[in-house]
Amino acid sequence: MTVLLSMAAFALAASITPGPVNLVVLSSAAQHGLGVSLRFVTGATLGFTLLLLLTGLGLHELLRRLPYLVAAIQWGGVAFLLYMAFRLAADDGRLGEQGRGQAPTLLQGAVLQWLNPKAWLAALAGMGAFAAGGETARVWIFTAIYFVICYASLACWSYAGAFLRRYLHQPRRIRWFNRLMALLLALSALYLLLG
Repeated sequence: MTVLLSMAAFALAASITPGPVNLVVLSSAAQHGLGVSLRFVTGATLGFTLLLLLTGLGLHELLRRLPYLVAAIQWGGVAFLLYMAFRLAADDGRLGEQGRGQAPTLLQGAVLQWLNPKAWLAALAGMGAFAAGGETARVWIFTAIYFVICYASLACWSYAGAFLRRYLHQPRRIRWFNRLMALLLALSALYLLLG
């Protein structure tokens, strides 16, 4: 039982703490509402848990043998974060309207996790800590626990964004909020380049 609690604590600490995905969820919910942002949350959760599962089943070994793949993932992640930051900064601030400023999609949530260095670190560290012996049952158990906690954590960020939506109902306010989120995403990308 203590191993399961340790797995859950690790998943919570890694999922609830601020990161690029959390910022996109927060901004999406603030602009488009809770229901719309949950599609991105679902994609991000599915994308991460697939990454976690494959890491536990041996993906980490492939990355060790192909270090250029790690660099490609890092550069792809930085580029995608900058793209998402640009989309946020360029948004016109109209809440929930179609066209410009469309909400991030389920697929973008999954892709962002695969390009997110924080997700890779969490997957590698988590599987290293809880399933380093290659026990397939532990890999599946940890992945299942992580799925539930990751979804709940991202949904909390989505709820926080939906709560902020009440105070950001004017296009001018949402533009400033989106630009702040865009700046934080861009800073995350720069941190990844320098770190």
